[in-house]
Amino acid sequence: MADSSENFADLIPEDSAADIDMGNEEVMVEIDATSAGAYNDENGLPFQEEAMEDAPARVTYIDYLKSPVIGLLVGQGDEQALLTAHQALLTSSPWFADACAKFSDEVSERRIDLVDEDLDAVGCFLEFLYTGDYFPRKVPGTRDLEKDPHTPEVDETGDQLLKHARVYTLAETLSLPALKTLASSKIHCVNSTAKGEIAYARYVYAHTHKDDTAIRAPVANFWATRSHTLRAEAEDEFRQMCLEFPQFGYDVLTRVLDEKLKREKQDKMHPSSSHTPGSSRKRARGI
Repeated sequence: MADSSENFADLIPEDSAADIDMGNEEVMVEIDATSAGAYNDENGLPFQEEAMEDAPARVTYIDYLKSPVIGLLVGQGDEQALLTAHQALLTSSPWFADACAKFSDEVSERRIDLVDEDLDAVGCFLEFLYTGDYFPRKVPGTRDLEKDPHTPEVDETGDQLLKHARVYTLAETLSLPALKTLASSKIHCVNSTAKGEIAYARYVYAHTHKDDTAIRAPVANFWATRSHTLRAEAEDEFRQMCLEFPQFGYDVLTRVLDEKLKREKQDKMHPSSSHTPGSSRKRARGI
């Protein structure tokens, strides 16, 4: 084995002044500071002083609660209410960030009018801001929502579907994709009737963009695969829906024809196979 003093000496740069004694005497080594600095820069050590200075300060929940309180005037008539929320949380929405940027530091009262928005939808939005979810929450591992004793098991009027649809369109306005996804996922958990579905479809086609396939395509697909049974329960409403929103009728018809062609192709490949239309009323939707 080579002498350890030789190995250690080989590590010292030639331009460094060094006085080494491996005996019992004091060991003194002087290394050029420029060389040491180059080593740090070259290897990008994580504990460099500049990196520590550039690291942003962690924002705590207390920091959010210390931010100014914003008044939100929501709804109209008897349903109108003044809600409040902390500005630092509201500005996670680009829409609210732009609105709050107009306030000056001298303003004593900060208020934003949302008179055209649904009160319950705004309440769900605020609950989502503070907790990351809104009631009713999804039951983990299932396609069910939390039970509400004031809500019927079957949505015959469409109110439960419309609740989440309004949250969805509000999230679109506020540019909150996470809230949109959450609301959409809860829509698929609602057990509804034909008339409830028509009320929901009418809202979707009246308040969403025609290119929003995330919410429109499942609606059309639902009616295309179940219209043979659901239409009998709400034939007048279905006809009126098609007349009021021709795009809805076209979307449904397109999927019916696509499914017909698909079945014909499968029949040619597998003549003995049979196809039974889905009868489940739970909203297992496909795009």
